[in-house]
Amino acid sequence: MNRIISCIDNSNYTDSVCNAGIWAASKLDTPLIFLHAIEKKRAVHSENLSGAIGFGARSALLDQMAELDEQHSKLALQLGKELLEYAKQSAISQGHEQVESTQRHGKVTDAICDLEADARLIVLGRCGQGHSESFKALGSHIEHVIRQVHTPVLITNQAFKQPQSFLLCYDGRETADKAVQRIIEGGLLQGLKCHLVTVKNNVSDQQSKFKTAKALLQGQGFDVEASYLTGPIFDSLMTYKENHAVDMVVMGAFAHSKLRQVLLGSNTMRMIESTSLPLIVLR
Repeated sequence: MNRIISCIDNSNYTDSVCNAGIWAASKLDTPLIFLHAIEKKRAVHSENLSGAIGFGARSALLDQMAELDEQHSKLALQLGKELLEYAKQSAISQGHEQVESTQRHGKVTDAICDLEADARLIVLGRCGQGHSESFKALGSHIEHVIRQVHTPVLITNQAFKQPQSFLLCYDGRETADKAVQRIIEGGLLQGLKCHLVTVKNNVSDQQSKFKTAKALLQGQGFDVEASYLTGPIFDSLMTYKENHAVDMVVMGAFAHSKLRQVLLGSNTMRMIESTSLPLIVLR
């Protein structure tokens, strides 16, 4: 029994992550689990301060710091419980009753990996707590999650609404063909208009593969508007997105090795960093 995992924290994206998870779970008639991870703060040890302050002051301050750390942990735990209860009630009020919640200590990436075996989709906010006021401040965990999991990841914007259409970025590589198959088999995007877009590159038989992808999607009942473009890949995709009524972007993840991305950059990460639309990354 696969589940939708929605990862919430105390950021401005919490409502959007909740709504995106509820939409996906309802569309797929799948259980929904809300995940809240409490990451451990780096502790300050006595040996770090021994050369900086006197013994008496050090002892008193370390005791106070320990008390504050304990209070912070208790407050973070309670806040997480309240967020999870809020998310559950939001889902139930929207008619979705297959709802669970879990709270974990540690990195959110580790918590997701622990739950991934029973996951159908992972929902993340574009920015985490502490960065939600800046659009350019992409959550540092997002790339780690995309690289480590094999489950589709939905990265939501700050005002998620049920999509009516999506832009599928197709480049003719294996990851793009897998993305097409995932869309066909997954069911989440069924009934939405598909803007199938490719930009000319050096992949052999790209145009032929593009036509095959279009035929496969149409054969499964998708309303497909296909466009074969030329020019810089990232700029062409961004221009198309801005000129068409697209509600969501869908693309395969990381066509190149990590080393090559360091040297040349990644169109996947550039799209994640630059688009204000919800974005699904398929592996």
